[in-house]
This record gives sequence, C-alpha cells and structure tokens, in this order.
Amino acid sequence: MTDTPDLLQLDDAEGGRLRVRHPSESAEGRDVVFSGQLIAQMIMAADRSVEGSKDAKSVHALFARAGSYTMPIELEVDVMQAGRTWASNTVTATQNGKLLSRSLVLLSIDDPDLMRHELSMPEVPGPDQAAPAQSFAYPGAEVRRVDAPDATAGGVPAMWQWVRVPGISGSPAVHQAVLSWCTPGPIIELAMRPHAEKVRIGDAHRSVSTGVIGHTISFHERFDASDWVLISYEASYAGRGRVHGRGLCFTEDGRLLASFEQDSMVRAVEGELDFRRAM
Repeated sequence: MTDTPDLLQLDDAEGGRLRVRHPSESAEGRDVVFSGQLIAQMIMAADRSVEGSKDAKSVHALFARAGSYTMPIELEVDVMQAGRTWASNTVTATQNGKLLSRSLVLLSIDDPDLMRHELSMPEVPGPDQAAPAQSFAYPGAEVRRVDAPDATAGGVPAMWQWVRVPGISGSPAVHQAVLSWCTPGPIIELAMRPHAEKVRIGDAHRSVSTGVIGHTISFHERFDASDWVLISYEASYAGRGRVHGRGLCFTEDGRLLASFEQDSMVRAVEGELDFRRAM
C-alpha cells in the first residue's frame, strides 16, 4: 500500500521510463495537459530516483509543445549527479515519440540552520475572509481568493489566493508536487487585467495564443499541503508577446515555503485557433 495520491503515482513503462496518470477532467476545458500537472509529476519522478532520501530544492521546467490527454505521457529520468548531500536530475516528458517538456531538478538533504531570514508574508485577509474561487489547482484543492481586483505590487497587477488539499498525505515530495501543481495557473490572466479593453482571458486559444513556456519553483521549507498556503502572485512584465510573473508561498502563520517565476506567451493571431475540448 502507498499513501501517494493516485494522480502522483507513476507506472513503470518500457526502457526504464515512467508513465504518468491523467486527471479525469481537463484543468482548462480543452485537450492540453496543464503545465502544473507535468511539474508535479516530474517532482515525483525525481524523488523516486533518490528513493525519497532527499528533498527537491528547485525545479526548472521548459515546455516545448502541448501534450494531449488522449495519449500516454512518459517520463525519463537522467541522473546527472548523486552525492551524499546533493543530487541533480533531468526529467524529460515525451508523448507519441515527441518531446513535450524537460526539467532540471535539484535535490538535497535537509540541513540545520546556520543563519536564517526570509521575506515577510503580505498583510492580506486570511482564508476565512477570502471567497471560494475556481483556479488551476490540484484536483480536489480548496481555493479561496482575496477579493482585490485592482491590487498592484510595485505598479504591476497582483493577487493572492489561499489553497489547501484536505486529506492529502504522503512524503515531502507529495506535498511539494501538490503545491507546484497550483502555482502556474493565474499569471497570464493576471497580466491581462490592466488591458481588458484589448485582451481578456476568454480570448485565449481563440484569437490569442497563450501558454506557459517556462516555470521555476524553489522550495525553502517542508510543509503540509492539507493546511492553508497563501500564494502571492504578481505579473511583473507584459510586452513583446510575452508575460513574466513571479510568486511566493507562505504558511498561514507567515513562514516562506517556496518561491517561483514563470515565462509565458501571449500573442495575437489572425483568425480563430483550434479550441480542442477535452474529456
């Protein structure tokens, strides 16, 4: 028996590869595999390569092409280095013989503090004062968004949402994977907020081509994803057909758990794009 959730379990495939499991419904309502899903499953593949002896410290994933829910996706782990303190892997996702994504995963043992400081959590209402929201999150996650549609940070659009997955359990990698799954989704929509007269998220995959191209997440503390986590987002830059965003993750009592950055594409196109419905 395992306490790893079904969506984060990896099945053995030919050639030492690992096959991922798809959710029953598409996060975007179309046949394009969500970037957060692949990041989460890549963390689990890297954790399996070290047999849980080290924690993931950072994951940098690049997305070369979109995946489909209608075919299997396989992961291949290439061990770059495996020492007593540090380990590093590349994890490559392929589908039907084509490369979808590749990540670099850095892992390490958990050392005691030599020194300590961290960013402070933003002063925002707690989860009890936030409104339930739909979001690109791990299936079964509870999401509550702080109602501040005109919020900014340093002059760029910002937002905050509380996330937890009730009942989730397992290794530290499981909790990291669940949180990673929740981080990529809102940044493109957030970047569009000041430009509603030109573009809206409803235009995505129709008259505007959008997609996550790169996502990096660094983990700073161990945590329990069944407890509330505040995710703070800001859309730092929009221009030249690109969006750059970043974010921070905090426990309810203010500890900094993780930080992340994301590069995305937001390009105008002529005509209607193929909007493939999924599942």
